[in-house]
Amino acid sequence: MPTGSLMSDHIRLNLMKPGKQLMQNHANDSKQRDIEITTDDLPLHCPTPSMLLWNSHPRVFLPIEDTGEALCPYCGTRYTLKGGATAGHH
Repeated sequence: MPTGSLMSDHIRLNLMKPGKQLMQNHANDSKQRDIEITTDDLPLHCPTPSMLLWNSHPRVFLPIEDTGEALCPYCGTRYTLKGGATAGHH
């Protein structure tokens, strides 16, 4: 077992490996997420109630009404509003 600064380097490197792998897996997962929502789902926030919470990020509300599309800045999930942008929303 390494000692002194070698030990701290050893621990740091081993702790970084799983996190890096999780980030790569999460990035791969997020590329595949395209969710269509309806006006009943507004206001839109990510994560949505149907998403798993064990690997969740902080809730962020996404403005989708004007353009009909939104992209979560945390996980990359792309949301599309069924029927496109809404007219006269509040």
